[in-house]
Amino acid sequence: MSRFFPRALLVSALLFGAALHAHAVEPGEMMTDPKLEARARDVSQALRCVVCQNETIDESNAELAHDMRVLVRRRIAAGDTNEQVLSYMVGRYGDFVLLKPRFTTMTLLLWLGPMMILVLGGVALSRTVRGKRPVAAPLSPEEMAALAKLTAPGQDGTGASV
Repeated sequence: MSRFFPRALLVSALLFGAALHAHAVEPGEMMTDPKLEARARDVSQALRCVVCQNETIDESNAELAHDMRVLVRRRIAAGDTNEQVLSYMVGRYGDFVLLKPRFTTMTLLLWLGPMMILVLGGVALSRTVRGKRPVAAPLSPEEMAALAKLTAPGQDGTGASV
């Protein structure tokens, strides 16, 4: 194997990794003011693509993500604050659109659900383990007599004194 192969493999891996993190924001969507564009990117990083679900709207190539990016930039251009834009998007798409949902009564199960599942699983596991222990049967009269003979003071179990 040549010395070239490991380097080519490394370069290929780096290029592939860079392609995975490429943003889908098109040049036509970008705002001319760099400060407003930076705000739009900040807001977009907090919003989930409702089609792709595990990507931000900046990372997604879905048509709906494009529409959402354009809508974010329109709201910012209209003078909305970042929080107002997020509130507008939540009002339009629901709490699901936020990558980090807010802690409200509606999202209580989402935040506490994993802990509840862990606790219930632990309770179920302990009951299962506790239920599988062998139960000892009571001793018969003969066994009780033998035990009394073995544990009598001064006896070694053979009936002889020590």
